[in-house]
Amino acid sequence: MKPGDKIKVFAPATVANVACGFDVLGFAIDAPGDELILEITKEQGVVIEDIQGDGGVLPRDPKKNSCSVAIQDYLDYTSASFGCKIWLNKLMPCGSGLGSSAASAVAGVYAINLLSGNKLSKQEMLPFLLNAEKAACGSAIADNVAASLYGGFILVRSYEPLDILQISVPDDLWCAVIHPEIVILTKDAREILPKEITLKDSLRQSANLGGLMIGLLRSDYDLIGRSLVDYIAEPHRSKLIPGFLEIKDAAIRAGALGGSISGSGPSVFALCKGENIAVRVGDAMKEVMDKRNIVSQVYVSKVNSQGPRVLDLDRSNA
Repeated sequence: MKPGDKIKVFAPATVANVACGFDVLGFAIDAPGDELILEITKEQGVVIEDIQGDGGVLPRDPKKNSCSVAIQDYLDYTSASFGCKIWLNKLMPCGSGLGSSAASAVAGVYAINLLSGNKLSKQEMLPFLLNAEKAACGSAIADNVAASLYGGFILVRSYEPLDILQISVPDDLWCAVIHPEIVILTKDAREILPKEITLKDSLRQSANLGGLMIGLLRSDYDLIGRSLVDYIAEPHRSKLIPGFLEIKDAAIRAGALGGSISGSGPSVFALCKGENIAVRVGDAMKEVMDKRNIVSQVYVSKVNSQGPRVLDLDRSNA
């Protein structure tokens, strides 16, 4: 590795909570996501050269942007004698509930690790990503960053010690996501949640999480659908999303296995068996938003089992 070496990578968006897995479950999707170009420099530190696609809302200060925070942690941890410049292209809406800050951070750490010779494993990179999430969102939650980094479905079994479990994904599992152009602050989405839940709801939530895990492992699509029920967050957060119940109902009637709020919203996801059903479900959800005159975007893709990937690699001859 030497100054001038450059790499371009893509990191996928994610769906967190997945109905019954509040703050412990997430999965990656093929689209949307973030693209990042990273170039090695002689000078130490991280310089943000440009950010596209964010509408100017993301911090350009490298100490405050999730991408640069994660990269700097990596450089400090590996005692790097060099630095880098980065160009970030946001191919997904910010504040969408699709792990926007997580995708940026994952793209950055994945890129610098590859150019550094794959010094660290994905498990070893996770602490940098948690710190980046804390810088961006105020909470070091692992569901989005782990799903984007590993790909597929992940379960955050423990934080102390950090224990991330990867879960098998059925071959024909697709996802339709609709992002209505409304603003929901993560702070508001957190504050609306109850401080306590009943034992009954806790038991039902745990049973659904277990059912979803078994459904994924067995490729039992019916069980997956029956388990996508949230007794903790959805009953409260759904009030922040206009037409949520209509969106969910339209998705089910169009053939979805089930669905819920992605992260803290406002995006809504629906899991489906097969591409054709997923496309139909996406159209049905979009129709609900169109009737309400709410601008929205629909993303349809398979569950991403790869995580980040290299788009281009240029080794300098200097």
